[in-house]
Amino acid sequence: MLVLLPPSEGKAASGRGAPLKPESLSLPGLAGARAAVLDELVELCAADEEKARDVLGLSEGLRGEIAKNVELRTAGTRPAGEIYTGVLYDALGLATLEPDARRRARKSLLVFSGLWGAVRVGDRIPSYRCSMGVKLPGLGALGAYWREPMASAVPEAAGDGLVLDLRSSAYAAAWRPKGELAGRTATVRVLHSQMVGGVEKRSVVSHFNKATKGRLVRDLLTAGAKPAGPGELVEALRDLGYVVEAQAPGRAGKAWALDVVVNQIH
Repeated sequence: MLVLLPPSEGKAASGRGAPLKPESLSLPGLAGARAAVLDELVELCAADEEKARDVLGLSEGLRGEIAKNVELRTAGTRPAGEIYTGVLYDALGLATLEPDARRRARKSLLVFSGLWGAVRVGDRIPSYRCSMGVKLPGLGALGAYWREPMASAVPEAAGDGLVLDLRSSAYAAAWRPKGELAGRTATVRVLHSQMVGGVEKRSVVSHFNKATKGRLVRDLLTAGAKPAGPGELVEALRDLGYVVEAQAPGRAGKAWALDVVVNQIH
């Protein structure tokens, strides 16, 4: 099973480890595209702070992120699973997983990134600021830029197994499953169910959506679940206590759509 995750806007500080070694990152087919984004991002941030802040969509209070990007090649690194913080990653709790579950996480989790394309949680990277929604002056919109290199890299990483897609829409733009692979891909939406005037109302709550996805992945890793396809994934999640409504694709080339329905927000 390959689990596709979004990154987090907030990130931990770079570590004290050795500087970035691009050749050590997973998905080596993305190396050329990564180098191009890294070069432009560093150059942009070093040359014109105000322009960089505008391009990256940063508030005045986040001006320090520009200096962080300037030092990407020399800053210390730490595993991506430690760099990414925020609601989803807090709920996932990689550091507190048992050793077997942690090994499964390193093998199965793939985090999408505007800068790196995608990395595994064990890949060592510096802290950075560059979302998939950024439009770099030379390379253009990163969501579109990454589609070509991702078109071969992600299917290669997926092999012949299940793909569990938990990305937000901005990161989903960089790669969408096609053909046979789409039929063994499942996207997940978290819905909050509540009764209003005797009628059930369902809504998407951003914070809780992220937290539930983090817990869901943690539960699958802890249980050692190995669903071979979307149907088996539905059963595995139900066995773990989740209320899941599944919609199989109506035609070839479409992914399964899973709704995880919850009635408590925490």
